[in-house]
Formats: sequence, structure tokens, C-alpha cells
Amino acid sequence: MESPLHVCSIQRGPYRIGTGQQSHRIVILMGLFVLVTFLILYGSNSLSKKAVSKETVSKEAYTPFHVATNHTLVTTDLKKWAGREGYVPVSGNKNMSLHCHNCALVTSSSHVLGTRAGEEIDHTECVIRMNDAPTMGYETDVGSHTTLRVVAHSSVYGLVHRPKEFLHRMDSKPTIIFWGPPSKISKDSKGTLYRLIQRVSMTYSSLSCFIVTPSKMRKFDNLFHRETGRDRQKSHSWLSTGWFTMVIAIEICDNIKVYGMVPPNHCIKKSGSKKMPYHYYKPRGPDECLTYLQNESGRRGSHHRFITEKQVFARWAKQYNITFTHPKW
Repeated sequence: MESPLHVCSIQRGPYRIGTGQQSHRIVILMGLFVLVTFLILYGSNSLSKKAVSKETVSKEAYTPFHVATNHTLVTTDLKKWAGREGYVPVSGNKNMSLHCHNCALVTSSSHVLGTRAGEEIDHTECVIRMNDAPTMGYETDVGSHTTLRVVAHSSVYGLVHRPKEFLHRMDSKPTIIFWGPPSKISKDSKGTLYRLIQRVSMTYSSLSCFIVTPSKMRKFDNLFHRETGRDRQKSHSWLSTGWFTMVIAIEICDNIKVYGMVPPNHCIKKSGSKKMPYHYYKPRGPDECLTYLQNESGRRGSHHRFITEKQVFARWAKQYNITFTHPKW
């Protein structure tokens, strides 16, 4: 006969094992509960932040970059600012001799959608576009003709990967001006981007491809300093393609009509308006105003100063026969 102590041990053994398993399960369930609760709270907080992000940027975090308060504006005659110098041909001995009486400058903003301005744009003497903004599929609103395209170094790949859109559909004597850091696109850089641009120029002989020279790039920087009182590099600013395109358009055009560019105060007044994609050809892209406000208030890294640039454009409009439409201002 087994001893009472032995029987007791047999009875207690299963009890101890069951209790351990139950405790372990409780700990796991509690851990899962805490984790799920955390995820729910985090998700709600994230959604809340996204919902008010635009309002927060526009009302709290937004501190305008704008023109320096102690800066005395200096009138710059852009017609004599740099002349025809500063654009070197990628191949051959071509000169940047383009001149137009009337120009349509078509922006990449989603504000051009629904305008049905395509026919009007195509009937303009010269049509200027930016980066890799397409026309195929958007002809009704943006037209299909292109006389000049100003392309940033960051958009070269997008341009080359769709040659039928950008390199075959342009007018009989199209011009492309590439701009960017000399270390990336200048002839001396011998980098991948320059070789790619060179290949495009040689493959499509009807194109007139030019690169903005390092000295001209510095002049663009100096112009920004003169017009805003801000040093581009010290203020962590990065000039937009819109800045280069507007200056080049003033150099070559007697009259300019800009399509799709909003006025300087648009995003401050319209902080509660519906989302407008930054690019008309990227409907799921970032919101235009949120992009403008975040860049304008950014102080670290490099930022486009879209609103500040538009303030300068508003002044230039009075000097150089520039009008704005869709929206009109």
C-alpha cells in the first residue's frame, strides 16, 4: 500500500502543472490586451494627426519664410540680367536663341485639371512646360504642343524613360534646358546623368539640349538673394523648377500667361479646402498646400520656398507682362 505522502504527491502534481499553464495563459492574454490597446490608441492618434496636419501646419507650425524684413528690394532687369549666356549645348554648336512674343507657361499643378484650356494653350506661339509633366491623356486641359521644357536633374530619368511622350511629340524645333548641381549634370562631372543627357541629345538630333552652366546657377542663387534678402544655402533653401522656368520665360518671352499657379496667399486662406494633388498627373500624390506650407516653414535640410517664390513672381508680373489664370490673380 502506498504511503499517504506518496498519494498526496500524486494528487498535488497535476494541480501544480494546471496552475502553471493557467498563469502562463493569463500573462499572454494580458500582454495581448495591452498590445492591442496600444495599437488602437496609436492608430487613433495617428489618424487624428493626419486629420489636423494641414490645419496644424497652416495655423501653428507655419512661420513664413518670405522676404527678409530688413531687406531693401532691388529692382533687377531680368531682360539684361544674363542675356543669352549661361546655356551650353550638350552636343553640336547650337545657340540658345529662342525668342517668343507670346508664351504659355503650363505648370504641373492639379489646378489645370478641368480647365479645358488645352486648345488655347496649343494656339499660343510658344508653350513652356516643366520636368516630366505629361501631355498624353491630358490634352484637353494642358494641350499637346511643347516648345521649351525646363527639366531638373531629378526628373531626367522620368523624361528618358518615356521618349514617345517627351521626345517625339514636341514641336519641330523643341528645346530642353536641364538644370541642377554642376557636380551631377555638368560636362566636367562625367557622371551618369550627364552621359544620359548626352545620349538623348545625340539620339534625337532634332532636339536642342542645353545645360545651365555653373556660373549661371550661381546667378540664379544671387537673384534669389537680391529678391528676398535670403542667402539660399544659409537659409536651407532649394530653388524650384518653377523659379528657373519663370526666369527663363522672362528672358525669352515678351508676354507670359501662366496656367495653374496659385497666388502667394492661396494656401493660407484655403487651409480648410479639399485636397488638391501637388501634380496633376499624380492624383494620389501629396496635397499641394500641405507641401507648400511644410516647405515654407522648414528650417532643417533643404526646402523649396514656393510661397516666397510666388511673392517674387507677383512683383515680376507687373514688370514683365505676366498674367495668371486657373486661378486668376
